[in-house]
Amino acid sequence: MNVSTEHLLQQAHERFAVQDYYGTIHLVDEIIESGRRFADVYHLRGLALSLLGQPDRALEDFDRALGVNSRYIDALVHRGVILVELGRTAEADASFQRAAALGQVGANGFSRPVSGRLANLHATLGDAYAEVGAADDAIREYQRAVHLGPDFHDLRYRLARLLIESGRPLETREELERIVAVQPAFLDAQAALGLAHYLSGDATGAQEIWSRCLKQRPGHARVGAYLAMAQRLSLG
Repeated sequence: MNVSTEHLLQQAHERFAVQDYYGTIHLVDEIIESGRRFADVYHLRGLALSLLGQPDRALEDFDRALGVNSRYIDALVHRGVILVELGRTAEADASFQRAAALGQVGANGFSRPVSGRLANLHATLGDAYAEVGAADDAIREYQRAVHLGPDFHDLRYRLARLLIESGRPLETREELERIVAVQPAFLDAQAALGLAHYLSGDATGAQEIWSRCLKQRPGHARVGAYLAMAQRLSLG
């Protein structure tokens, strides 16, 4: 059975909170192997490695996080801290300066850290609405969240799931296409994009997407089930 990446990431944060850094790394590795190579995932592993006294490996992960999102302030700050520990003070200062510059007020009127906190608060409120069945309110909160944090693809993926569960496949496609454009190896998003194509009437496009997913990961249970459904219905 495939465990969702959201659940794995939640577990990883829980392990980190109780200082189980090896457990955190194990769960993050599972997420990365599943194709979800997001900045927040690399950043979390970098933090765990740094607290285990492995600064060189931590620095590599902070650099990977910045490779995905060059405006990730927390990764820049923690990268600077590691560089100071390694005696690379000039590089550390440059990293801190980049973080400070990004912390200035952005187009939405908030600094990036503030935007990030607000985005997560909207997402939390969206989850609360979803739990009581208020799907439209949940979607509105997640739309606010991704407006504040357009690079937070984990929040965008959750928005896409809410949209598809609410019978809005065309909007789902728009959100998922933004994700896979920058994270083509994120197979859960690819699989969901195929489903959105299928539900919007594009069965051929859906099967093409799912076939590509199976080439990336043969035996993917969810994608295999989607393909079997599409093929069976086309014969019927």
